[in-house]
Amino acid sequence: MDELQTKESIIEKLKTIFDPEIPVNIYDLGLIYEVTVKENGKAHILMTLTAPACPAAEIIPAEVKEKTEEVEGITEAEVELTFDPAWDKEMMSEEAQLELGFL
Repeated sequence: MDELQTKESIIEKLKTIFDPEIPVNIYDLGLIYEVTVKENGKAHILMTLTAPACPAAEIIPAEVKEKTEEVEGITEAEVELTFDPAWDKEMMSEEAQLELGFL
């Protein structure tokens, strides 16, 4: 699997993770800022949470790491949390905004 296919497989896995308080997956919520895959099979996920004091702040990044490492060809996943830029509802996919009644 090439780098692009691996990245797409990671994104598909990330779409199975949900914030416990919001019925939309974390990718469509706009919480994933960047997915990088290196030739050595290491993945780096740059992500945020809906708020710094998010009750799922421990659970979601751990699940992102676990799901990413399930992807074929990934040997290790590093999850980096950032709050710059801060998340807001404009980062959600159009589908997510429709589902939550923002459009």
